[in-house]
Amino acid sequence: MTSLPPARVGDAAAEIDTPALVIDLDAFERNLDRMAKFAHDTGIRVRPHAKTHKSPAVARAQMHRGAVGQCCQKVGEAEVLVQAGIENVLVSNQVVGASKVARLAALARRAWIGVCADDAEQVRAYGEAARRAQVDLHVLVEIDVGAARCGVAPGAPAVELAKVIADTPGLSFEGLQAYHGSAQHIRGHRERRAAIQTAGQGVQATAEKLGAAGLDCRTIGGAGTGSFRFETETGLWNELQPGSYCFMDADYGRNLDEGGEERSEFENALFVASTVMSASAPGRAVVDAGHKASAVDSGLPRVWRLTDTDYVSASDEHGKLSLGKSAHRLGLGDRVWLVPGHVDPTVNLHDWYVGVRGGLDDGVVECLWPVAARGALT
Repeated sequence: MTSLPPARVGDAAAEIDTPALVIDLDAFERNLDRMAKFAHDTGIRVRPHAKTHKSPAVARAQMHRGAVGQCCQKVGEAEVLVQAGIENVLVSNQVVGASKVARLAALARRAWIGVCADDAEQVRAYGEAARRAQVDLHVLVEIDVGAARCGVAPGAPAVELAKVIADTPGLSFEGLQAYHGSAQHIRGHRERRAAIQTAGQGVQATAEKLGAAGLDCRTIGGAGTGSFRFETETGLWNELQPGSYCFMDADYGRNLDEGGEERSEFENALFVASTVMSASAPGRAVVDAGHKASAVDSGLPRVWRLTDTDYVSASDEHGKLSLGKSAHRLGLGDRVWLVPGHVDPTVNLHDWYVGVRGGLDDGVVECLWPVAARGALT
């Protein structure tokens, strides 16, 4: 059951009930504009990843700025997007299980639907479902470009699978999915670029073999927030699929730029609003945002704009802050803004986005957006 929103349109940011998931709309829109400008200037298309935001409202804002569609990882996420009128969706993942594949094919009656494969058995199931639903599914061969997760080996194995797709009624061979997920958080700029350059060797060899086999590779997709400039540099990828850029998080903030500094071209735009609920000992404060408000798989949240103040541990409903000698003393009821360690799973903990215009200090609630695909795990 969806909870009531933690604020009302027109409320001051300071009045938002906590813990709450808050978007700084000004920073969010600047992030979208920066990516849209990059796409325009380089002539490359962008298909943002909805596994980050799980929101048709965010998807529409991205597509209004020129995004060609949306990615997602689950059929359930795709269903939410299509139901909301998003007409171009790639499930950038393998879909296994008769019921899921049938649901995927049903969506293709209402939208352009793509999906990935790394096994001929998946292709067989996609084809049967597409024929049963009398639709066309667009299938990309996922190749393993270094993440050692999903994907068939580049080169001849990928070409053989592409041939199976092209020969299967109900399916169209769309191209390659070449996402190097583990490269996104390689901290060093040079090392991150090198990982993508190595990935590009496999992409290029596969694309050349596909061409020799007479297979048109319309899409070479992949790239994320941590690497999209490097994929673009290669001239091989023609579709970028970043997700976190719209919000950013503390973990991406630890990536180094070319000068060796922790600096991102995108701004923190998503926060967990929290309230001090205990300040019973010097040097310590406890806020009401713990594991259930902010994911900690990629590290603890970062305290926003409070010097010498660190979020040091979390339990279910509590977040403990350590206050150093130069820290501002926090008292009961004080507002503390937290930058999540990892955006995607943090979003999945909340029912609502609270959109604030005019900054976190003096801003006003402008909108309330449901996290519509929260819990869409199938």
